[in-house]
Amino acid sequence: VTDSALSASLEDYLEVILHIVEAKGAARPKDIAQQLDIGNSSVTAALKTLASKQLGNYAPYEVITLTEGGEKVARDVVHRHETLREFFVRVLAADEKLADEAACRMEHAGPSELVDRFVRFLEFAEMCPRGGPGLLDGFRVHLEAGCRPDCFDEGPVGSPAADGEGAEE
Repeated sequence: VTDSALSASLEDYLEVILHIVEAKGAARPKDIAQQLDIGNSSVTAALKTLASKQLGNYAPYEVITLTEGGEKVARDVVHRHETLREFFVRVLAADEKLADEAACRMEHAGPSELVDRFVRFLEFAEMCPRGGPGLLDGFRVHLEAGCRPDCFDEGPVGSPAADGEGAEE
């Protein structure tokens, strides 16, 4: 089963089950219901669907675990969520709560390939000699104060040109 064949709701179940299993070793339906703030009957229906797709191990009155395939899909969902959240916070200077809420919504729509490009862009922006870590700091300043028209001629934030050093008088 590919993750594209799953609804956002089922991906949320996989993500929650993974987090509970990592914390407790196994999940119970009531743990899942509590985390997702839904009723037990909804959890039971979803667990049956995950089991039918061979993504979860479910039997009434037993603990819930993920199959190898279910864990792989769940880790991909978690990776997309964390990457998007990190991009929103570190690159776009978004509030962490807002970033987490947006990542939760967007993690289901974004293909892994695109999310990986977010990661690669973040790495590039931090390493690039024309940007570096100062590029992201400069964007935060731009969000707060706006950008002067000549800011692109000054060089990267923190560079001698940007700091007024080495300029001809």
